[in-house]
Amino acid sequence: MLTPGEVKLSDGRSVDFANLDIAATAPCLRVVADTVAELLPYYGSVHRGAGALSERCTREYEQARETVADVLGHGPGDTVIFTRNTTDAFNLLARAVPADTTVVTFDAEHHANLLPWRDTIRLAAPRSPEEAVEALDSCLYRRQNPNALVSVTAASNVTGEVWPVERLAEVAHRHGARIAVDAAQLAPHAPGRLAGLGADYIAFSGHKLYAPFGAGVLAGRADWLDAAEPYLAGGGASAHVADDGTTRWATGPARHEAGTPNLIGAVALATALRTLHHRDLAATEQALLHRLRTGLAALPHVEELRLFPAAAERVGIVSFTVPGRDPGELATTLGRDHGIGVRAGLFCAHPLTRRLLSEATTRLTGTPETTGAAGCEPGADQAIRASFGIGTTEGHIDRLLAALR
Repeated sequence: MLTPGEVKLSDGRSVDFANLDIAATAPCLRVVADTVAELLPYYGSVHRGAGALSERCTREYEQARETVADVLGHGPGDTVIFTRNTTDAFNLLARAVPADTTVVTFDAEHHANLLPWRDTIRLAAPRSPEEAVEALDSCLYRRQNPNALVSVTAASNVTGEVWPVERLAEVAHRHGARIAVDAAQLAPHAPGRLAGLGADYIAFSGHKLYAPFGAGVLAGRADWLDAAEPYLAGGGASAHVADDGTTRWATGPARHEAGTPNLIGAVALATALRTLHHRDLAATEQALLHRLRTGLAALPHVEELRLFPAAAERVGIVSFTVPGRDPGELATTLGRDHGIGVRAGLFCAHPLTRRLLSEATTRLTGTPETTGAAGCEPGADQAIRASFGIGTTEGHIDRLLAALR
């Protein structure tokens, strides 16, 4: 893991930086940095040359695609497209969804999976995994349009709660619908589960997967993607351009990967995914998660944000509120005086976070709080999020709890 090491505090002391903002962007794995450094001297064009550099880079790029497909368990009828990130992946998929398709999602989603869709049924955020399954089953049973795509998160970037994607996929398929999964937060914590989700489409980002080199993935069934207009018009996406401008577009991943591809990002992402796929991260992470949640619960003026019951399955993400304290100022103080990196905000999931903030404040004070339509600027209508992963220690968790006390 590449880390900054020690950072200076406001009083002049130096401490090991406690990076508890990994859900936003994860640091780079050492193996990823080494792989990139080894490839850089051979950097050349992909799919567009016959020399030694181009041949090697083309091979590395397509091997990265094969690695992703292998980890996801995808077969001949599927495709892997390299994108910029999860947001880019969902916007691509939204362009490819047939015009007569209704998209069903929940208002607990990250904006990447909330905003790109056209014809949408947005279900209320459920109070439990079981309620999510029941709500989707009822919605698909009553829908008027026979063509539907369900799009849902695998793990919340606000609460860390793991959604029952496998069961939601069963419901979707039973009703003849497809399902797309936002795996941006599940992939870094449990990459071994991606192949078993039952998803028709899956999207995630390299920068959350310890490979911060500007690549993401949209992977899944090829038919819609092959039938759609290219996401970007340009070289690589075009198989033939006639003198009169008539264009025959490529099929397969090339159709949506116009221009010079992000070779370094794709190789970095595949390296990280392969590395994490062979590591058991669960035991250490769950121990840290228990330590943090137990410590927060013991603080009298701190309330954790949660949608599902307290015992529901989670990854290493915890958001909380401290009523009466400005979240932006609190996050700044944690960084300046304690060497702790956290995030203050609504986490690009505004409807969910505002709802959970109101509920948490009610639990603490007994008085409902009216929350406004805040943006990402600092203010009371925000929460604090602590998120962790590889490199997080018990000492980092204890320092946060001590600072809050």
